[in-house]
Amino acid sequence: MEPILIALVDDHRLFRSGIASLINKLPQYKILFEAGDGEELSRKLTPKLKPHIILLDINMPKWDGIDTARWICTNYPDVHIIVLSMFEDAEKVLTMIKIGVKGYLLKDAEPDEFEEALNKVSNNEVYYPEFVTKHLVSNFNKQTELVKLNSRELEFLKLSGTELTYKEIAEQMCISVRTVDGYRDQLFEKLQIKSRVGLVLYAIKNNLIEL
Repeated sequence: MEPILIALVDDHRLFRSGIASLINKLPQYKILFEAGDGEELSRKLTPKLKPHIILLDINMPKWDGIDTARWICTNYPDVHIIVLSMFEDAEKVLTMIKIGVKGYLLKDAEPDEFEEALNKVSNNEVYYPEFVTKHLVSNFNKQTELVKLNSRELEFLKLSGTELTYKEIAEQMCISVRTVDGYRDQLFEKLQIKSRVGLVLYAIKNNLIEL
């Protein structure tokens, strides 16, 4: 079986050396190359020399982890990113997850946790430790508190949780299908949701509809 290729991006050579040593003990993984920052990564990463997973530090010179993650997700969206960080910075955690990283690890994580993260991300899953989950829940709760919906938006949201089509929802609300589309798009924007399923989940979580 072909090994899963890893790229290491961190400006501390000693830390990279330790991570490389750890990965070399895992038979299913292989270091493809290393880089000291995002700019160096951008020169080394090509369609022919492309890892499956990039282990990415946040605090680096030139291109930091956030800029680098954005560049990777734009130019190589099929490459998975696992963030390596010294800190549990809530703002950076949430920014990285919004960009699209698949995993988040503290640099002092145990080797077993490190291997678990690699295994999950290589299987197209995500790996977020408990502190990341807490930040996500806290952020969701803040968003929920801040969002104010008018009566018609609430009515549409509740009807979205039924089996009615958008056309039938329009008939029940005595409005045009185009207006219904407007309510839907407004809610997508307000709630940062991209689908009807997301609307239903939001309504359930906020006790607007019952199962």
